[in-house]
Amino acid sequence: MSTRLVYVHDPMCSWCWAFRPVYDQLLEQLPAGIRLQRLLGGLAPDTDEPMPQSLRDYVQNHWRTIQSMVPGTLFNFDFWTLCQPRRATWPACRAVIAARKQGDDYDDRMTHAIQHAYYLEARNPSEHATLIELAGESDLDVRQFASDLVDPQTSQQLETEIATTRHLGLVRFPSLALYLNDAVIPVPVNYRDCRPMLEIINGYL
Repeated sequence: MSTRLVYVHDPMCSWCWAFRPVYDQLLEQLPAGIRLQRLLGGLAPDTDEPMPQSLRDYVQNHWRTIQSMVPGTLFNFDFWTLCQPRRATWPACRAVIAARKQGDDYDDRMTHAIQHAYYLEARNPSEHATLIELAGESDLDVRQFASDLVDPQTSQQLETEIATTRHLGLVRFPSLALYLNDAVIPVPVNYRDCRPMLEIINGYL
């Protein structure tokens, strides 16, 4: 029996950031034999256009909503004055793929580096310069990372993962699902407690 837990995310998704502590707890307690498959859903495609003020206001209010719904989630609102926001998360997604090419462990390491930089340090992961800095801070081969970041194969891999998530019907970020043989079983995300998710997972094993 082939069983894996599919996790769909975007490194610049604020709900994924809010889920981070419980996600880590979930992985620590996953039953033996379940393989984790991380897929990038690609929240917002590439654009060079600055984020309009109306969208800036919307996202900032969204952050405040998350803080009220998931206590303990931190955001550094200095981002909105120190950076030039763009509604583009695909560069950060490609950065995760480029990091992954240097070892599977770098997938999550780069994701967390992007989240930390964006939400706590008011740095802009839509910019290649920021992503390359984060690669160096994550002990990656920076020269190789910079090359892979703009490699067409990296873009193709992102498109493949986006298509896969849509085929599976996992279009919200974050999303979890058990892939049990040929069945895809959604696991509702709980932002405060990993136990309900573990109960569902264990119930199908």
